[in-house]
Amino acid sequence: MRMLCKSQLSLSKSLLHILLQYSLSSPTMRLQLRPPCTTRFLPRHSDHSQRQRVMTQCVKRLRLTVTNSAVLHQSFESNVDGAVNSAKLGNKWMEYQGLYNWDGLLDPLDDTLRNEILRYGKFVEATYRSFDFDPDSSTYGDSKFSRKNLLNRSEIGYTGYELTSNLRATCGVGLGLPRWLDRTPAWMSTRSSWIGYVAVCQDKDEIARLGRRDVVIAFRGTATCMEWVENLRATLTSLVGSTNNGGGPMVESGFWSLYTSKLPTCPSLQEMVRAEIGSVIRSYGDEPISITITGHSLGAALATLAAYDIATTFDHAPMVTVVSFGGPRVGNTSFRCQMEKSGTKILRIVNSDDVITKVPGFVIDNNDVAVKTAGLPSWLRKRVEAMQLGYADVGQELRLSSRESPYLNKNDVVTCHDLQTYLHLVNGFVSSTCPFRATATRMLERQTTEKAFI
Repeated sequence: MRMLCKSQLSLSKSLLHILLQYSLSSPTMRLQLRPPCTTRFLPRHSDHSQRQRVMTQCVKRLRLTVTNSAVLHQSFESNVDGAVNSAKLGNKWMEYQGLYNWDGLLDPLDDTLRNEILRYGKFVEATYRSFDFDPDSSTYGDSKFSRKNLLNRSEIGYTGYELTSNLRATCGVGLGLPRWLDRTPAWMSTRSSWIGYVAVCQDKDEIARLGRRDVVIAFRGTATCMEWVENLRATLTSLVGSTNNGGGPMVESGFWSLYTSKLPTCPSLQEMVRAEIGSVIRSYGDEPISITITGHSLGAALATLAAYDIATTFDHAPMVTVVSFGGPRVGNTSFRCQMEKSGTKILRIVNSDDVITKVPGFVIDNNDVAVKTAGLPSWLRKRVEAMQLGYADVGQELRLSSRESPYLNKNDVVTCHDLQTYLHLVNGFVSSTCPFRATATRMLERQTTEKAFI
């Protein structure tokens, strides 16, 4: 092994000292680093050459670990800012989970909230990295990784969370499809597929940083042909158990079908979510708990439905928060009112240039600031309502725009909807008067074989 000269050894010691000090001050880095060796492991009377060799190994491994642990692809300075603000999160975690509807935190975007949004975005990213998109694969439609090592194999960095359950969604339109589809490849008619997971924070340091034990439910976007079929069922349907005389809560038919449909060999997504959350509440009900449901595109819609279901099913349910990226509309005005009454908090991350956030249906509420419909003729409104296509946006909105980033193709519809685009825009957004910071360092990682559109 090449030996370090005296000046190099001094510099390496300084670097090691700085990194170790930073790891002690930053919960994120403390979890990431876990250096394989430090000088305190050296024998007290070890010779100088031995100390040099060990120090060289430490510096190299620490340098590699720091590189691999840049979970959010941010600059060193940005991670320091996040570490400084982490104590603030622990003391005010309910505020950052939306207790006051993120009042005063969105414009300008609070740095601690930014880091939390990006952190939850990585959980969604893990769903895409884990899903087997290859139609020729024997595991098409399933997770490529086992439950035990999914987060590690997804390479999103150390999270402090452990998976407790995999989740599957089943399409409810399979029995009504034309017979000629039987002659198509099997992957085109796959009805049940892996859609996401439930993970519970188990790391004591991360629990202390968060101020509670957090439970994450993460959903991917559309990936199979049958899911596309469900997406196109844009008319509204009444929620099970609701009394609808034309004004009750209603949601998009396809999304509700994916959430509630089941097979003889596979329970519904609704049943799986209820069972797992019930188990979590029984296991950790005597301590502060939060349930954070996050998803992109179709996954954002399912996250909204799951949040509603949890909040209305469990008595004294923990605080439920949705952090969604590029989600379509889900329900009507009555559904939005029911969501608000349930206490569920929803933060919708919206790209103004993303067409998916503008569908399905029409927003006909004059009070809705996202879509201006004050000039819509009354006869057209009645027609929309009669066709059950009248929708309402839910929750609080963080509105971004691809046009503000110098790194994006503003005319590429797919890019505008991409999850990486959303994380890039969140990282760069400052305020409505300063839409994109010049120091934003996150670079887009295009994964052309793993895309979801809705």
